[in-house]
Amino acid sequence: MSLHHRPDQAQGLRRLFAPARLRLVPVVANPHMAFPGLILERLCAALAGQGVHTLVVDAADSAPLADELATMGLADCVEALTPDMSYLAARGLPLRYVDVHGSTASFLQAAVDAAPRAGVVLVHASASDLARLFARQTLVAEVVPLLLADDRPASVTHAYAAMKWLALRARLCVYRLLLEVAPGSPRAARIAEQLAQCADTFLGALLHDCSLVDPAGHAQEQPPESLRRLARALLGAPHGDAAVEGASRLPPATSRQARASAFQALN
Repeated sequence: MSLHHRPDQAQGLRRLFAPARLRLVPVVANPHMAFPGLILERLCAALAGQGVHTLVVDAADSAPLADELATMGLADCVEALTPDMSYLAARGLPLRYVDVHGSTASFLQAAVDAAPRAGVVLVHASASDLARLFARQTLVAEVVPLLLADDRPASVTHAYAAMKWLALRARLCVYRLLLEVAPGSPRAARIAEQLAQCADTFLGALLHDCSLVDPAGHAQEQPPESLRRLARALLGAPHGDAAVEGASRLPPATSRQARASAFQALN
């Protein structure tokens, strides 16, 4: 990619983040989760309940390889799974768009152009891939990555490592957590509290809120309130807006006891 294209590209990418157009949401892949596909499907169902069509760009290491047609254009590679959800298998695809600065941000524009109906684009990828996609300083103000985890230690450790990578490499400082746990799990509040405390203490980052989802829930069931709140937050005001309705927001720089109390009310 020649350097004289960079101003036009940056201008186009900034337009992607205009609230009237769409929302781009980095979703950090977690290989230690049992059912990440189910969780994403249920999140898409919650977004559909808000009247939004979602494109899932799956560039995780567990995703299918990109179709050979992707070299000709992405539109023919987008699969309509439901009336409200489309899917793009994109493993290895962002690196085909890398520029001389190591950025793959132009892949975002190509993905959006391939699915013009989408109001939300969930970009499911590793932390390293997301850093290359979202590291431009002109874009990060509207980017709030979504961490995925369940209640197993390896999963939680990976979520924290991903947050550290993105905070250091892409300077992304605000996060949301989607936690896959059984209803009434005694570990849920503790996991979220620990992640929030580590983010604040060691990274200067903020875990803004946490939503819980039952891995045993059926995909056709009405999404739980936790996911509906998350959907409204993804579509609503930027992360600093106090008007996000009902969000399980996490207080920064509070005492351990205050954090634990805040998490007891989750979902």
